[in-house]
Amino acid sequence: MDERTYKRYVKILREELVPALGCTEPIAIAFAAAKAREALGKMPDHMQVFCSGNIIKNVKGVVVPNSGGMRGMDVAAVLGIVGGCADQELAVLESIKPEHIEQMKQLLKDNFCTCSLAVNVPNLYIRIQVYAESEEAVVEIKDHHTNITRIEKNGMILFQKEEEKQEDDQEEAEEACLTVKGIIEFADQVNIADVKDVLDRQISCNTAISQEGLKNCYGAAIGKTILESYPNDVKARAKAAAAAGSDARMNGCSMPVIINSGSGNQGMTVSLPVIEYAKELKVSEEELYRALIVSNLVAIHQKYYIGDLSAYCGVVCAATGSGAAITYMKKGTYQQISDTITNTIANIGGMVCDGAKASCAAKIASAVEAAILGHCMSMNQRCFQEGEGLVKENVEKTIESIGKVGREGMRETDLKILNIMLGNEL
Repeated sequence: MDERTYKRYVKILREELVPALGCTEPIAIAFAAAKAREALGKMPDHMQVFCSGNIIKNVKGVVVPNSGGMRGMDVAAVLGIVGGCADQELAVLESIKPEHIEQMKQLLKDNFCTCSLAVNVPNLYIRIQVYAESEEAVVEIKDHHTNITRIEKNGMILFQKEEEKQEDDQEEAEEACLTVKGIIEFADQVNIADVKDVLDRQISCNTAISQEGLKNCYGAAIGKTILESYPNDVKARAKAAAAAGSDARMNGCSMPVIINSGSGNQGMTVSLPVIEYAKELKVSEEELYRALIVSNLVAIHQKYYIGDLSAYCGVVCAATGSGAAITYMKKGTYQQISDTITNTIANIGGMVCDGAKASCAAKIASAVEAAILGHCMSMNQRCFQEGEGLVKENVEKTIESIGKVGREGMRETDLKILNIMLGNEL
């Protein structure tokens, strides 16, 4: 692998695998709110929150971390205002104290915050407007959860990302360099020291929240249910580990998660099944690191075609990455790894996202099940063939075809889901 491509692959891992506290959509709202108060320079008298439908969809059903079990855009926004630390970005609510929760509850009773749908905006869009006497401030986020594109105070622009399109194009160019063959080559050759700290953090954080989800009852307790039903099966342990992390995360656990493609659920799904299979196969620490590289990059590769938020459930991409990594750990060839990817997305590609909530854990379990089946098929030289549905002549074309369905074909599906979920709010 040439040095330039090598550095781009390392950069992708370092930029994508970052910590987040709680579901990333409410946390992004809290981050924007904390930034708005910072820009205003004082506690506001009133705030307005405008979000895209996909943000609203993913905030509606999850517990905001460190909120005392509460849900909603207004909860995330007000908590960010009263106690959030903007410098911590996706860990903005880490330092919330009981007095902040009480202050937030009182402000909600006083109609301090109003929330509205923003139309004709990107899928990922947040705008916070705060007011204090005759002063006001505005913070806007687009496309990525911490991508602040504009900050204003009293009508004056304090910050604006003038090169936004150029930066977006550059970021897309970085991710566009990914191929399955390149990912495997990079995983084989990478100096582990270049990514060890990132992967160690993913292993420790995601394992910790998974264990918390298995220890205590969160949401529908999907992870616990799987383990109770199939306690001695590695496939069950792989599904349960990822599902349990989601059980905890979607239902208010404040432990951090290392995300993938902007999502904690995807971050857990690309890592925890791989970790479980590594234990079962008794592979070395280095082999686990290399397998996690495969898993993370295969997931990111697919999301390049789909985008961050859509009607396509992102855990399918993440589970596909895990399946590819399991095949890699079992010394599968490039063709077998490619077939694992094809088998998985040909099976479960297109599962809809109807917002972040407790049932995400069950979708993770289903996706990991499909990935393990795809892996078993490929190790037995079996693969779905070109012309069968969306399967194309090679793995790259198949990933692209599924991606087009997710990004373009499911736009109307996304709108219908939003209408059904939000009703009169639209």
